[in-house]
Amino acid sequence: MFFSLIVLVHFLALRFPHSAADLCNWTGSGFPSALDSRIVLQVRLRCTQGSVRWVYPGQALRVVLEPNLSSSISTTVCIKPSSSFSGASLFVERGGRLELLLTDGHRPRRVFCFRADGPRTPAIYLQASPLQSDGQWSRRTMSFRYEVLRNRSVATDEGRSSRMQTSCRPCNDAELLMAVCNSDFVVRGYIRNISNHVESQTSVVKVSAVRVYSQRSRLFRRDRASLASTQLVPSWRGQIAAPLQCGIKPGDGEFLFTGSEHFGEAWLGCAPRYKDFLSVYQAAREARLNSCDFPLD
Repeated sequence: MFFSLIVLVHFLALRFPHSAADLCNWTGSGFPSALDSRIVLQVRLRCTQGSVRWVYPGQALRVVLEPNLSSSISTTVCIKPSSSFSGASLFVERGGRLELLLTDGHRPRRVFCFRADGPRTPAIYLQASPLQSDGQWSRRTMSFRYEVLRNRSVATDEGRSSRMQTSCRPCNDAELLMAVCNSDFVVRGYIRNISNHVESQTSVVKVSAVRVYSQRSRLFRRDRASLASTQLVPSWRGQIAAPLQCGIKPGDGEFLFTGSEHFGEAWLGCAPRYKDFLSVYQAAREARLNSCDFPLD
């Protein structure tokens, strides 16, 4: 086995004032591990999203994700290391084996996603790097955010690390009708510009919106100058990410942007021209096939 001894974090918290945990987040120190080289700290988190912060990483840390997703057939876990990630290597534990996602010393520029199907609970394993040659503890911090997703379109390259992404193909009518009902955001507006970022393999679409139908959090914010306006003019601004490989191109006219939110960022889902969406929706409503009611101006 890859570890000799697991000490539950709530027992450690009684003995050492170096850790704090709730159902979603954990912050702790590696100092207790220095007392016994066999110790692997184990943390159990029961939310679909949260964060882990490990200061002075020592030996190893195993984070078990146990959200209440019993009804989900397929589960995907996504991890976003902090920009200052250092002091440990990051693994995913699947089927009793460890798969390396990120080594210490490599600057993280990606979101890592992996499938977590099967009876075993998904776990994230961190192996601390050796101490400095003088044996002194250096100020190192390892932190990441996580999301546990179900029924989401997240490419995982058969479970290995990959950029979080959605399908590049256009949505069909059924997918579009579902998107306006179930997406994390639904926004009507125009493309201001598109920037491509090779390093992160993403394209960023800057949007000026005339209407925000729904959003899970404040991804799109209203311009101060337009707060008193009641006209349907571009008064909201935001940006939406998409995989670079999709080759997003600028276009004229109004679009209906839908998608999902991951780690506080908007990711593009379906984005038809607004007039095309109206045709699809009105036909579906007449045939009583629409999945939900959508407000028409």
